[in-house]
Amino acid sequence: MSQSFPPKAKWWQKDIPDLTGKVIIVTGAKSGIGKETVKALLQHNAKVYLAARGREDSERVIKDLKKITGKEALFLELDLANLAGVRKAADEFLSKETELHVLFNNAGVMFPELDMLTKDGYDTQWGVHVLGAHLFTKILMPALIAGGQSSGDGKARIITTSSSGAYMEKDIHWDTFKPGKARTAYGKQGLYFQSKLAQVIWTIEIAKRYGDQNIIALSLNPGNLQTNLQRHQGAVTSFLLRAVLHPVDPYGPLTQLWGGTSADVLKGENGAFLAPWARYGPTPPGALEPGVGQKLWDYLEKEVEKY
Repeated sequence: MSQSFPPKAKWWQKDIPDLTGKVIIVTGAKSGIGKETVKALLQHNAKVYLAARGREDSERVIKDLKKITGKEALFLELDLANLAGVRKAADEFLSKETELHVLFNNAGVMFPELDMLTKDGYDTQWGVHVLGAHLFTKILMPALIAGGQSSGDGKARIITTSSSGAYMEKDIHWDTFKPGKARTAYGKQGLYFQSKLAQVIWTIEIAKRYGDQNIIALSLNPGNLQTNLQRHQGAVTSFLLRAVLHPVDPYGPLTQLWGGTSADVLKGENGAFLAPWARYGPTPPGALEPGVGQKLWDYLEKEVEKY
């Protein structure tokens, strides 16, 4: 509830430092929070790769953002639901850049139908939020480590957009990642909450494994957001929605931009969970279960080893 009705922000996009020389990737950046994140980064002089599916739509977004910011993002074809494609995208980036200063794992899907699977046969929400992000980050890690060494603050950052849904699940159900009775019974909402919890567990594990190599890993709840209240009929409904939901611009990207650019977060704990607006929140309890991070990491490494 405290994150649904957050206190007034003490940090704003105007507080983003000059990002000249910083190389940044934002995944899933064709719309919503991702697009707004790219816009803010461009406005502060970062070199930004917009990583998403679909060249035509992505290039249209890049043109729109150039009109607004005067700066042009670079397109990186990325489909997190295709592990071979994830490898291709990461390799393409590494062929162009030797350093990566911030990786925003922003891409996400919500409640797809159960018959929608990744190209590799996994539940789509699990495949995009967890498996695909793990492989992409794993391949880019050498560039992130190099980025940390050249960064003015000595750190590279991995910022993963989870949600308040991470609080709604206590455990990982290891038999629900592929089609079967367990997955069907669990349902698409449970699968979503589980994938969001797993993102937090994974982030904590990255912080443990790479913190001594100048990597900061943070996950976050971006907040309750709404871009189109016109979808909801009735003045009363609109009033109630406005009381608890906030427009993507400018609230949506605020917390992840804080995590990705502010010096303040370097004073906090590596692996922390961020809450709206631009503050620390309590880590979802399920992410603190003993041994779950090691178990998840071992699973992910096994699943992506052939890629």
